[in-house]
Amino acid sequence: MPTTNAYQELFHRHATNPILTASDWPYPAHTVFNPGATLLQDGTTLLLCRVEDRRGHSHLCAARSKNGIDGWEIDPTPTMMADPEHHPDELWGIEDPRITFVPELQQYVIAYTAYSRGGPCVALALTEDFRHFERTGAVMQPEDKDATILPHRINGEWALIHRPLSAHGSHIWMSYSSDLHHWGNHKLMLQARRGAWWDAGKIGLSTPLIQTPRGWLMIYHGVRVTASGAIYRLGLALFDLDDPATCVLRGDSWIFGPEEPYEREGDVDNVVFPCGCTVAPDGDTINLYYGGADRVVALATGSIRELLDWLDRNGQP
Repeated sequence: MPTTNAYQELFHRHATNPILTASDWPYPAHTVFNPGATLLQDGTTLLLCRVEDRRGHSHLCAARSKNGIDGWEIDPTPTMMADPEHHPDELWGIEDPRITFVPELQQYVIAYTAYSRGGPCVALALTEDFRHFERTGAVMQPEDKDATILPHRINGEWALIHRPLSAHGSHIWMSYSSDLHHWGNHKLMLQARRGAWWDAGKIGLSTPLIQTPRGWLMIYHGVRVTASGAIYRLGLALFDLDDPATCVLRGDSWIFGPEEPYEREGDVDNVVFPCGCTVAPDGDTINLYYGGADRVVALATGSIRELLDWLDRNGQP
């Protein structure tokens, strides 16, 4: 029987990667990376990209494509700028958006990192059209990031996933709210492992959770610190549909990591960092949009079915 020494490839890089770079931008930009992603009602893919200027401050800018691959129409000016006058927590920029369409509100909820004087914190903004935004301000104090909300209430309350940094480590938590402003009932979802594990340094949410008949599928990033620096890779976990703070399966190994030059060399080497994905009309195909080395935007495709099958074979409760 034939054997192979190759790991299963769950995400396949697009041949034209990187699909967006600073040179595509209609105004001066140092780097473009870590986009949130969503499908608009007409089927258009919208990426809300993090754009960093030469000060080191970031803002968000939308790019739209009919096929999610090329032909991007980029807003001619920044789509969402930091507003420190009205929101002091945005003093040094806004970063790493994750987009969730919420049917109850008939709006998109953007969870993003606001860079405050005290460090990064979680903020939310609501929009119908990605032209006008209603900010909530900071909902989680520094240091906290890598956030998203679930698209519907759980037991009558909204659920926020986020990654606080504390003396106890960098783990993924879930918090609840009745109004999107005041959050509590904090529950630990997923812990960074210890020792030599690929995700022992710290972990954080990658894309918003993907709802499947078997549970909420999480793609998360894990960081391993080595003698030559940190490596950001991706792993999988599955959470209970009715109690999404409860982990059902967690993969032992990473499934996607920096290999190509645009992932290994940049402002931050050896980073693949997704903040968004879209699911095709077939309900299975995933377009994963990720930042490569904090410099460019790249695309990889996968299958929900294959990810769940892999978890069945390689996951532990």
